[in-house]
This record gives sequence, structure tokens and C-alpha cells, in this order.
Amino acid sequence: MNKKFRAILTVLIILVFVIMIFYPKIKPLFSSKGEGGPAPAGQMMRGPGAGSGQPVLNVSGFLIAPAQMNEVIKSSGTVLPDEEVELSFETSGKIVAIYFTEGTRVKKGDLLAKVNDKPLQAQLLKLQAQKKLAEEKEFRQRSLLEKDAISRESYDQIATELQAIEADVLLIQARIAETELRAPFDGIIGLRLLSEGSYTSPSTKIVRLVKTSPLKIEFSIAERYANEIRKGFPIEFEIDGNSTVFRASVYAVDPKVDINTRTIGVRAMYPNSREELKPGRFASITMRLTQIENTIAIPTEAIIPEMEGEKVFLYKAGKAFPVAVATGLRTEALIQIKEGLQFGDTLLTSGVLQLRQGLPVVLDTLVKN
Repeated sequence: MNKKFRAILTVLIILVFVIMIFYPKIKPLFSSKGEGGPAPAGQMMRGPGAGSGQPVLNVSGFLIAPAQMNEVIKSSGTVLPDEEVELSFETSGKIVAIYFTEGTRVKKGDLLAKVNDKPLQAQLLKLQAQKKLAEEKEFRQRSLLEKDAISRESYDQIATELQAIEADVLLIQARIAETELRAPFDGIIGLRLLSEGSYTSPSTKIVRLVKTSPLKIEFSIAERYANEIRKGFPIEFEIDGNSTVFRASVYAVDPKVDINTRTIGVRAMYPNSREELKPGRFASITMRLTQIENTIAIPTEAIIPEMEGEKVFLYKAGKAFPVAVATGLRTEALIQIKEGLQFGDTLLTSGVLQLRQGLPVVLDTLVKN
């Protein structure tokens, strides 16, 4: 009895699994009988010729009309200043004066800070006095040389002494210039890191200088677009918290592909004439590569991939007919059709996996692009 009971139980379990598998597929055939309302899109129903037993599929259609397609690249980047530098003195010493105000504009060449240079100024005065004496001596020696009163060797000796003193003067003046911190370009001065009286050295940062007009937009693109993005290519970008769409132009493309990310670095220039943007912000980049006018663009869900290629189904005289197509440009929602379709065709976009050649269909909705 136990063996017979187990056999019956096994058969019942197998029967339950078979019903669970096939019930969703045959349910629409039973539920559509006796219902007067339209069946949902993609659902089989019996048509007027129910006596023939041929099912009818409710579907959605798409009327093909001329469309415009754009190939768009999305990327993310960073807003960079046109120029940025952390300023420091070229020599060591005590800061005796700071001439700038934090957060203000400065011009190229403006004196920003000063290191004590009194010892150098004293050396300069000494050398200038020696230079004056040497110049007078050289003048007298040259006059005597013109009269053949002295030898050429005696004159050359005093002339060499004068040149050495002049070189020493230039050296001291250069060292004095190293005690002056000047702006290398027009920009906005940042927050100072030292005060008057502090001891500084060439490795000590004093203040940051930033040029915010124009700004640079730095981002990366996939290597397959290397021949598309060139100098002068227009881009659009957005900043978090700002709904404005800003426009910039590419001015430089990295000549080498990054071997780690397989991307290419790109920089664009934004005028920022009103200085409404600050460096360091995150930017969402949009680039439109290709624009095609008057083309056939259909929803991507209508495409059926096959071993031989791709196909779609058209609606003709109440029935579905397959058509092989050649595709082109793809976007997130649309795909370009180069061959196989014509303007005015009605494309079936729902229930495409249930469609067969010559299958009767009913259009629930018809969308026009």
C-alpha cells in the first residue's frame, strides 16, 4: 500500500506542476470568452470569425513619419579655474608688510607682500658708490688711452673692474626682487596663511591666486569618440542647484588614451564673463555628435533580434507581417531604420514576441511621432 500511495502522490505532484506551468498560457483563451469589452493590448481574443477558431491579438501601433535624431554623449566633469597658483617667496626672511586684502581682485605685477631686505639695500648702496667711482676712473683712463698716455692693458683692467661692479649691482637687485611677492596674473586673491612678522621660506605658502574668467570644464569621453570630439566642438553642461544650461567650446583634447579607463581627457572653455560660476563645481556634460533630419526612427522595443539580423512587424489589412530591417543610429528610446520601412507604415510595438506572419491583430492605440 505504501508504494501505491507514493506513486499516486508523485503523479498528483507532477500534475500540479504541469498545471502551474501551462495555466498562464491558456488562461487568456478562457477569460476572453463571453466578455464584451476589448482585451488588453498583447492579449489573444476571438474575432468576428470565431467559428474559424483563429485567435486575434490586441496590439499597439506606431505610425512612421519623418523624424529628427541626435546622437548624444553624456559625461561628468569638473569646473576648473583658468589659472591657479599658490604664491610663496623665492627667498627666506621675515615678512615686514602685506599689501593685499583677502578676497579682492589684483592685477598682474601688483605687490602683495614684502620680506625684510634692509641688508640687501645696504649692499646695493655700497655697490652703487663703487660703481660711480669706477665709472669716473674708467672715463679718465679712456681719455689717457686716446692720447696714448697709458697702455691698453691698464685701460682694460679698469674697464673689467667696472663691469664686475655692474654685475654685482644686478645680482643684488635680483635678490631684492626676490623679497617682493607680486601677482603673476590678474585674479582674485584667496585667504592668506601667514601674518606680518612671520618667518617665511620658499616652501611656505602665503596665499592662493585664482583666475575665474574664463573657466575650464574638464571631462572624459570614451575612446571610440576620439575622432568626433575636436577643438571647437560645442558642449552643454549643467551645475547642481542651477537649472541654467551653460554652453562651452572644446579647446584641447588629450593626445593619448588613458590605458586604465580607456577614456580621453577633454577640456572646454566657458567665458564666465559675469563670474556666476565658481571653480571646483561638479558639471554634467552633454555633447550632440550627430543630427539626422527626415529619417525613420522607431521605438527600440519594436525590434526583434534574430540570427539573420533584425526584423519588425507591420500592420496591413488587419494582419501582422514581418519585415527585415537595417538599423543605424541608436539612442535610449529610438533606433534609426535605414532599410525596410517607409513613411506611412504602421509599426506594431506591443506583443511583438507573440506575433506571427498573417496573424489577425486589432489596434488598440496608434501613436504618431
